[in-house]
Amino acid sequence: MLVSCGEKEEQPDKLVLSEAIFSELPNWGNDDFEGFAPAFLRSCQRIMKKPSDENFGVLKQAGTYGDWQVKCAKFIDVISADNASLKTFFEENFTPYQISNNNNPVGLFTGYYEASLKGARIKKPPYIYPLYKRPDDLIMVQLGDFREELNGNRIAGRVKNGRLKPYEAREDIVSGNWPHNDKVLLWVDDAVDAFFVQIQGSGLVQMDDGSTLRIGYAGQNGHPYYAIGRELINMGELSKEKVSMQSIRAWLAANPDKADEIMNTNKSYVFFREITGDGPIGAEGVALTAERSLAVDRTLISYGLPLWVDIEHPTDKMDKNNSRLMIAQDTGGAIRGAVRGDVFWGYGQRAEDKAGKMKYNGKYWVLLPKVIIH
Repeated sequence: MLVSCGEKEEQPDKLVLSEAIFSELPNWGNDDFEGFAPAFLRSCQRIMKKPSDENFGVLKQAGTYGDWQVKCAKFIDVISADNASLKTFFEENFTPYQISNNNNPVGLFTGYYEASLKGARIKKPPYIYPLYKRPDDLIMVQLGDFREELNGNRIAGRVKNGRLKPYEAREDIVSGNWPHNDKVLLWVDDAVDAFFVQIQGSGLVQMDDGSTLRIGYAGQNGHPYYAIGRELINMGELSKEKVSMQSIRAWLAANPDKADEIMNTNKSYVFFREITGDGPIGAEGVALTAERSLAVDRTLISYGLPLWVDIEHPTDKMDKNNSRLMIAQDTGGAIRGAVRGDVFWGYGQRAEDKAGKMKYNGKYWVLLPKVIIH
């Protein structure tokens, strides 16, 4: 790419690992390791089922599933231990490595949550906004299955005349200008709620008959995610400093005649399915754990990796502190970069408030089994 005289060419993103020791991790030892254990167990249960000689996802330095199965077996034996013993387990079995983008260890950390909606099985006022099932003709392609260097990237579309063509954009789907208007999972009472549950990827729906239904991600139309907050900033409607989910919602509520136009600038559309269990399912295929599951860039970070996360904002703290063990269990359309994380806050008003306002700098370290690099 050519650059003008005097301009500095930006370095392409590159994940760099730097070996560290646990005493260098901010507030290491102050965490509730017993609170982290259930999230790690869920990933270990998946890891134990994988072929031992298979690479541990996209991060080559993470070794093979066999390397992790040894550690998971040890962890399962000590999972009921006290906090100090669990801390010792990680220190004895793992080495921390700081993750940087080239030479920059600082990145952006945001939050997401399990959305709350009101819905019905049958279309009737006020339940007039559809959430769709995944249509049968949607083809989602993991490009890493064809080229190793494309691992973590995917496209989606519909086959026409033997060729994969782009799927309809959000505007076409919500306006009914596509072939599958009959593929409705359920109807909800608010168009903005229907939009935001697609960004969050999961939700609990309070049904009109008094029951509760959990819905989760089932597929996506292949169009890239575009943050409508960026559009509102470009329009001068919101400032970069004050944009948040809450301010975006307030703007949409105050400008109903422009809401659809703004929401449609994000061409991405997510399809849903009913799910059961004690939490929404992340991209790793396991139930997420509030304040322990982290969405990461799936092209750079392997699912199941424990990460020591240190978020720099001093006032909007988690239950104890902003330094804690988390685990890569999910991804998202806006989560791109070597140092980039999206904290899952859980369900409820507190989770929504925390996630909607979260936009802070931070650092993280990945914990790798000692056998891999030494």
